[in-house]
Amino acid sequence: MKKIFLFAAAVLAPLALGGLTPVHAQSYPAHNITMIVPFPPGGPSDIVARIAAEGMSRHLGQNIVIENVGGAGGTIGATRAAESKPDGYTVFAASMGTIIAAPTFYPNLKYDSTKDFEPVGMSANAPAAVSIKNDIPAKNLKEFVAWAKKNGVNVKQAHGGVGGTSHMACLLFNQVFDLKPTLVAYRGMGPGMNDLMGGHIDYLCEQALVMAAAIQGDKVRGIVVAGNERLAAIPNVPSAKEAGAAAFQLNIWSAIYAPKGTPKDIVAKLAAALDKTLDEPSTKEKLGKLGGTVPPKADRGPDHLRKTVASDIPRWAPILKEAAAATKSN
Repeated sequence: MKKIFLFAAAVLAPLALGGLTPVHAQSYPAHNITMIVPFPPGGPSDIVARIAAEGMSRHLGQNIVIENVGGAGGTIGATRAAESKPDGYTVFAASMGTIIAAPTFYPNLKYDSTKDFEPVGMSANAPAAVSIKNDIPAKNLKEFVAWAKKNGVNVKQAHGGVGGTSHMACLLFNQVFDLKPTLVAYRGMGPGMNDLMGGHIDYLCEQALVMAAAIQGDKVRGIVVAGNERLAAIPNVPSAKEAGAAAFQLNIWSAIYAPKGTPKDIVAKLAAALDKTLDEPSTKEKLGKLGGTVPPKADRGPDHLRKTVASDIPRWAPILKEAAAATKSN
């Protein structure tokens, strides 16, 4: 009996000292973590994921390895993340498109945005922006719209997959201005941006994150930023309000998730690491240079992300359905 008592005391003592913290939380993470990015390298989801992963790796004490899984507007990567083992060693760098828009465009999705993931927290915000190739004879939004209407279906507009944020942004942009381009799908906006810079397509709409550097380097021409204010990263590009297009409003968020069933204490560790990363001045600086912003303190964490998704899906569904229907009828 004495031996049994001593054994029980040895087991329970660490739990008492640690506030009854589960053993797996104390040892987590014990090895590298995989972060699934549902788009190819170079796009906005990939950029934000790498910034978040670099900081979270330091705070967790283990490397976070990026795995790019592109295709179908990000839904292939999202499905893989949803089906991964819920042990904290796979996380998902989600975009607003894969969580909010995809359910509208893919009725037979293999994942449910509201049920198959454990929210970790918001990782970045960025307004949508519109860029055109340099040899289009248009110096501003008004001139581009006139040019695009004149050329109709001969105008090529890129997007990174049906249901992705670039698809969302351009559906809304085209709806506002009654444009009827030919849509060209890519496996993410990295390849799409390369073709825009090469002059192979005419324009695209996406988070400013993916195009700020190209605009700054005069490789493409930015013509408008969604919303009411200009961005410090691309100060010469007018806001939609300034350009007389106040209806073009789209602030795109990015977030981190874990597979459903990941232990709450592990999710809490991931959320804390993300929060610390977002608090770092270097994170704000990196995102700011690309036209993005760090989510405010009150807009982080699992609870806020869960509430945002619950309200965004019904709010955006009718808008996206109408825009998509208008595009198909063209």
